[in-house]
Amino acid sequence: QVQLVESGGGLGQAGGSLRLSCKASGLTFSSYGMGWFRQAPGKEREVVAAISRSGLATHSADSVKDRFTISRYNAENTVYLQMNSLKPEDTAVYYCAARFDPYSDNYYSEEYEYRYWGQGTQVTVSS
Repeated sequence: QVQLVESGGGLGQAGGSLRLSCKASGLTFSSYGMGWFRQAPGKEREVVAAISRSGLATHSADSVKDRFTISRYNAENTVYLQMNSLKPEDTAVYYCAARFDPYSDNYYSEEYEYRYWGQGTQVTVSS
């Protein structure tokens, strides 16, 4: 079955950096668009960044633009989220998600567009 396993979360300091990884298994990774979402306490889950199956098309939410970068390495079935210039408001549980998309090379930024989800990894940013 499809599994998405996030890692790399933890405690970071404001202005610092963290890198999240999401390792996928049970699927043909290069046929899937991938996304990173986050959910802060008391808030709805929101998109952080998304990437097409080839990696050529990417999207970042306005709140993280110029600070976070999504990338993927298809040979290792892994998608990354490099988070720089962290802010306390980045504190949330971060989820990766996968959408089967073998015939296009688009990114997807809506939660409902993704079928598979990881369990999430906590990111806490202290001021």
